[in-house]
Amino acid sequence: MSNTSTNDLIAIERVGDIALICINNPPVNATSQAVRQGLQDAIATLNDDSGAKVIAIYAAGRTFVAGADIKEFGKPPMPPSLPDVLNIIEQSALPVISVMHGTALGGGFELGLATHARIGVESMRVGLPEIHLGLLPGAGGTQRVPRLAGIPFALDMILSGRQVGGAEALEHGLIDRLVSGDPRQIALDNAQDVLDGKLATRRTDQIGTIPDQKALDEATAMLAKKLPHLFSPHKCVEAITASTGPLLDGLKIERQAFVDSMQQPQSAGLIHAFFGERAVSNIPEAKGPSRELNKIGIIGGGTMGSGIATSCLLAGIPVRLIEVAQDGLDRGIATITKNLEGAVKRSKLSAEKYESTLAMLTPSLEMETLSDCDLVIEAVFEDMDVKKEIFTKLDAICKDGAILASNTSYLDINEIAAVTKRPQDVIGLHFFSPAHVMRLLEIVVAEKTAPDVVATGFALAKKLKKIGVRAGVCDGFIGNRILAHYGLCAGYLTMDGASPQQIDNALEQFGFAMGPYKVGDLAGLDIGWMTRKRKADTRDKNQRYAGDIADRICENGWFGRKSGKGYYVYDDATPVPNPEVAKIIDTERAKSGISLQEFSDQDIVDRYMTAMIVEAARVVEDKTALRPVDVDMVFLFGYGFPRFRGGPLHYADTIGAKELVSRIENYASEDGHFWQVPNLLQKMADGGSKFADLN
Repeated sequence: MSNTSTNDLIAIERVGDIALICINNPPVNATSQAVRQGLQDAIATLNDDSGAKVIAIYAAGRTFVAGADIKEFGKPPMPPSLPDVLNIIEQSALPVISVMHGTALGGGFELGLATHARIGVESMRVGLPEIHLGLLPGAGGTQRVPRLAGIPFALDMILSGRQVGGAEALEHGLIDRLVSGDPRQIALDNAQDVLDGKLATRRTDQIGTIPDQKALDEATAMLAKKLPHLFSPHKCVEAITASTGPLLDGLKIERQAFVDSMQQPQSAGLIHAFFGERAVSNIPEAKGPSRELNKIGIIGGGTMGSGIATSCLLAGIPVRLIEVAQDGLDRGIATITKNLEGAVKRSKLSAEKYESTLAMLTPSLEMETLSDCDLVIEAVFEDMDVKKEIFTKLDAICKDGAILASNTSYLDINEIAAVTKRPQDVIGLHFFSPAHVMRLLEIVVAEKTAPDVVATGFALAKKLKKIGVRAGVCDGFIGNRILAHYGLCAGYLTMDGASPQQIDNALEQFGFAMGPYKVGDLAGLDIGWMTRKRKADTRDKNQRYAGDIADRICENGWFGRKSGKGYYVYDDATPVPNPEVAKIIDTERAKSGISLQEFSDQDIVDRYMTAMIVEAARVVEDKTALRPVDVDMVFLFGYGFPRFRGGPLHYADTIGAKELVSRIENYASEDGHFWQVPNLLQKMADGGSKFADLN
């Protein structure tokens, strides 16, 4: 037995005729430049060594190679490239096998694909998640998966970016064996099987892909219908199509498709989203000590309270649900039961765990039963007096150290906290509906909220598999405050000449799943009506009112989907514009005496997005959001902002501060009160900086 190394991360071990290559680049054995160089050198060294007859590659630690080195993202490529290294491995004169344990993702799985036989260790998972970054597998994944598993499976795996378990990988031929044990010993045993003729090896360039034009055509049609805005999925199909030809030709087509995708703004947006999702919890408070969360109380069994309860139950946290009347409590229980049944159908909860999960719910009409809860979340309707009454009672009922949280969407957490003797224990936890589905959780920090309470908010978000974002106190916090501003813009566009349908269509073409008027109908137009009435006395008298049309619609009892009518009529499966709304619009326009304008779809997108960016800049400037990335994640996970555009402030950087200032100044000629340049944006335009510089 002898040991050598090509560098600190790659070690060669000789055991008789077997050569072992160990990758040791903790914690995830990423394919960094040193790993790539070490693998290339190791293969060359062993092929020059007449004593070695078979090579086995395995990894140290908890996982095989889990992907690329994120430290190299956005930097100039450093040779050798991964495709070149993997081609060298495949062309090795000595047979090469790989032993994959833990997760083999992206380039790590492509490393396994390039070897001549692949051994999986039980509980391992493989995947090609590049689609989520606006890319495609660029080191042979689109060429070798079809050869091993067929075109239909390759399309499913690559276009979804999903992870595949060991049994499924074995079934489809992605691995040759699925075993249990220590990766090094498995490497030795299976390398010996190669020497003994018990394990066959073959290069993927010797395997032909079975043509399947039907599967390719179906994938093309599906993408054209569902993902017309995206670039890389279509390139994936193009590359997989090339897998029916010679491997080297297919690899060239794949590489060009990868480079083309990398150069798209979509990839930059998706990569920003990927890193942003992880960055939002990177704040000092979130890293500090947190309090225990063994039992959670929820006040209110309506849509929000039931959704929050469902989310907690799915995370394995016992819930005590409080309502004031039995019928309300019964409705809440029924909603939670239905939500959990849906989770079983969607495979989010196993059928075996359904009963025990539901059993963790304790309904009650007595608020006093919350006395032993570690966290109580109030989720009643938006009325400050009602919330103050509830928090006054909770202050007397709850144990010392219990956290008191409000799910308010707009109201002042400081004012709520002030009615208690424990303002340090009060926080806002703003969930988004449906709370058991939507991933955003705004963690609203009041003036006296203790750091460990903030940390507990982030710990809860993690337990619930949500994206927690820190927000300061103001009307609407981050998301709804910005929404109120660009909502005004949509109202002005409608009053000034655009139809609700044109606005929806323009923004859906931009990438939103639904335009603002369809969203309003879905959420319920009465919510916005209630907010406008609540703020009527404090409304800025210099600001043009944009709610006349929406108010008239609500006065007719048309609240959207739940009433069957709103901006659209919902009699059939496909909603159609409500003709009565067009009459209301004409009447309100005539009353205002406005000279109507014609807006192109691009005009609509430019004004709407500029309004969003303007208020987002102010939210960063006054520290309601700590960083631009926090705004971006709020809108990606709570407001349906197109992920491939990265978020409103990432998108703002693609436009540039100077252009945005120019737009605002131009729009100000029509309405100088609404269109004002934020100080932060002006400084950026003057200094040539970007929002990204503030993250």
